[in-house]
Amino acid sequence: MPDPPARCDLVVIGGGILGLAVARELLARHPDATLCVLERENRLAAHQTSHSSGVIHAGIYYAPGSLKARLCVEGARLLYAYCDEHGLDTRRNGKLIVATNEDELPRLDELERRARENEVPGLRRIDGDSIAEIEPHARGVSALHSSETGVVDFARVAASYAADVEAAGGTVVTSAGVSGLSPGGRGVTVEHERGRTEAGFVISCAGAWADRRAHRPLHDRP
Repeated sequence: MPDPPARCDLVVIGGGILGLAVARELLARHPDATLCVLERENRLAAHQTSHSSGVIHAGIYYAPGSLKARLCVEGARLLYAYCDEHGLDTRRNGKLIVATNEDELPRLDELERRARENEVPGLRRIDGDSIAEIEPHARGVSALHSSETGVVDFARVAASYAADVEAAGGTVVTSAGVSGLSPGGRGVTVEHERGRTEAGFVISCAGAWADRRAHRPLHDRP
């Protein structure tokens, strides 16, 4: 396990998929910067990253023109491409959104409208007889079939991001929960379980502890 540096340009708090993705992007944009990721647990991706459903959503539900819609559609495309490039298994199992009776058709129509405007790839409307061909245990009067909806092990994606960070010269440190942030001078002193690090900038991606990090510089591990 590497030791956290005494000084670096950038500290990212949190070794989940978000913190590691942020660290990876920062090094891609600033390749000469020194960077350290500090994770409180003894392993990466210990919380939400490894406890989600693992679904790669296609972007059907979000309001057209919204940031969520754009990032979901584009993010799914980029995630599939990243996994293919790095040999990470994904399964494009697809998804059925089923109207079980005539009363539900208007809501299905609205979802189809949103999906079309969001340019969700591989989407098609199917009739009731075609539902069982895709999922024998489902029944309904009509459905949307999203062929690009899939699943992935996000903990493995996070581990790959961590490898990218280290390959780019960054440091990823576990068992280093942050207990305090003290701004001063030209940076921030980050107090953590393995000492302290002087950083030029700090980005908090602390997951379940993000609100605590945002509201006060705690001096005890939560």
